[in-house]
Amino acid sequence: MKTNSKNNQKHSLVLKNIQLIVYDFDGVMTDNKVIVREDGLESVVVNRSDGLAIEMIKSKGIKQIILSKEKNRVVEMRAKKLGISVIKGINNKKETLISYCKEENIQLNGVVYIGNDINDLEAMKMVGYPICPLDAYEEVREISKIILDVPGGNGVVRDFLKYIKIDCNQGDT
Repeated sequence: MKTNSKNNQKHSLVLKNIQLIVYDFDGVMTDNKVIVREDGLESVVVNRSDGLAIEMIKSKGIKQIILSKEKNRVVEMRAKKLGISVIKGINNKKETLISYCKEENIQLNGVVYIGNDINDLEAMKMVGYPICPLDAYEEVREISKIILDVPGGNGVVRDFLKYIKIDCNQGDT
């Protein structure tokens, strides 16, 4: 069941027993664009409302991490500011996620994975709740249980929070 309220569908998917939320970085927390200065330094734009949403999710006791192929320190610096863990510079997100969940004693059916591109697909297929931004690639949209109402970099985590609220108000996280 895919939901997207822009298509006049209700937020009908109830998220239960969430143990972990995994965020891809580029295309989820950013708009997938990068600014490259002539000295080679790279910058991205993030949405401050995602930071507030991450704090609100933390207050519910749900673990969150960034899982990114990107090696640039910008990912690490953003994770540090948000106060969440990051695993960066990885090529196989599926294997990395399996290993992480095993180490942390997290069941894959209790994982939300918010991704946007084909390098997220295999990891997203394993989790209980694959979710994507509005502008995710078609292959990712096809397997997502929820297609959020906003494109990457435009408050994806903040938009996702409405699903956490539904769940937490019912007592199941």
